[in-house]
Amino acid sequence: MGEKMVLVGGGLAGSLMSIYLAKKGFDVHLYERRSDMRGGNYQGGRSINLALSVRGITALGKVGLTKEILDISIPMYGRMMHSTAGELNYQAYGRDDQAIYSVSRGELNIRLLQLADQYPNIHMYFDHKCYKMDLDQNVAWFEDVNGHKHEVKGDVFLATDGAFSALREAMIKNPRHNFSQTYESHGYKELEIVPGPNATFQMEEKALHIWPRSSFMMIALPNPGGNFTCTLFMPYDGEVSFSKLNKDEEIMAFFKEYFADAVPMMPNLLEDFKGNPIGHLATMRTYPWVKNKSALMGDAAHAIVPFYGQGMNCSFEDCVVLDDCISKFEGNWDKILHEYQISRKTNADAIADLALQNFIEMRDLVGLPEFLRKKKIEKGLVDNYPGLYMSQYERVTFSNDNYRDALNAGEKNDRFIQHIIDHQLEDQLENADTMMPLLNDWFA
Repeated sequence: MGEKMVLVGGGLAGSLMSIYLAKKGFDVHLYERRSDMRGGNYQGGRSINLALSVRGITALGKVGLTKEILDISIPMYGRMMHSTAGELNYQAYGRDDQAIYSVSRGELNIRLLQLADQYPNIHMYFDHKCYKMDLDQNVAWFEDVNGHKHEVKGDVFLATDGAFSALREAMIKNPRHNFSQTYESHGYKELEIVPGPNATFQMEEKALHIWPRSSFMMIALPNPGGNFTCTLFMPYDGEVSFSKLNKDEEIMAFFKEYFADAVPMMPNLLEDFKGNPIGHLATMRTYPWVKNKSALMGDAAHAIVPFYGQGMNCSFEDCVVLDDCISKFEGNWDKILHEYQISRKTNADAIADLALQNFIEMRDLVGLPEFLRKKKIEKGLVDNYPGLYMSQYERVTFSNDNYRDALNAGEKNDRFIQHIIDHQLEDQLENADTMMPLLNDWFA
């Protein structure tokens, strides 16, 4: 094909998309503002760990990386809830064989860049920050680490430069371009549960751990080294908030009151808490995603909060859909980019809504008796009637169904489970004679 493709941003979506384009024969130029992380100077983004699920696995499969990445990941088959008293309650994500995978963001990005480097038609430029874009002329300007400025022309520009995209900033200046940015009242701080003796895990390693505390929570994802990456989500201000935790004794008293079972496993707690910055959570929506021969992808198009574990998976799915559109429309970039944004916009909005909903579930509901009752019913339906009943979580995490369809299905599932409760059918979940006609009426 020979067309010059310029990708602004060499993170997860940018590095994966560059490989898709190279496989199709394009002349690919990938610009990244950070240094080359393959040299061992990786700087983390919003989270050190990510939850890889079916959409992301599907995307990696198209470039032959599935096994390699799963080999450096840890499967998580469910949530392990920790009460204030230290009691544990486990909730499976789906069937016994269904898991999401905890993977290092940096290691995944490095593996993608290493693969990209094997393609002679991919040219990578690190320490290059995009500071200006002319969408009408297909020209961008970059400044390198030495302060030198470079004008770059291309046939197609793809913005894979994250939530604060330079290319999107240029798009916003166009008439009738919609953009919204909504920050949560909660921030986050990353902490660590250290390995036990001989790099052993001090907690169940094949689960995502959650300490739900109503207005705040902590989660922990396992790492291959035996440690857990912890993230504390809490309001900035209020009675229980980051603003109240300033002195050493205040920090320690807070953790001993609300996370007593975790404190003995966090010997660096004070150092981590005081040294790590408070991160911010925002949902960004924008439209259109396309202007002339430029398009937004990943967080540049749809930054979301991390509470469904779908940020990376959604961005990778952008790459899959755009790749399919390129194949379908064979060089007609007007049709390619139009079809791409029409297909992805509604689904990006849906997963943004789902992520916000799941924050409330993880923070406020997972330990409540009524919630646990409904989850038990749903687990019975998933186990006994696979294919006929699918939970919303299954649709989002263990399938490639549209996010919009999953959002709509979740609302119907909630009504069905409430119907079972209202009609006292909980003891009939394994009785196919009773349940099959009911399921067919609702879902067939």
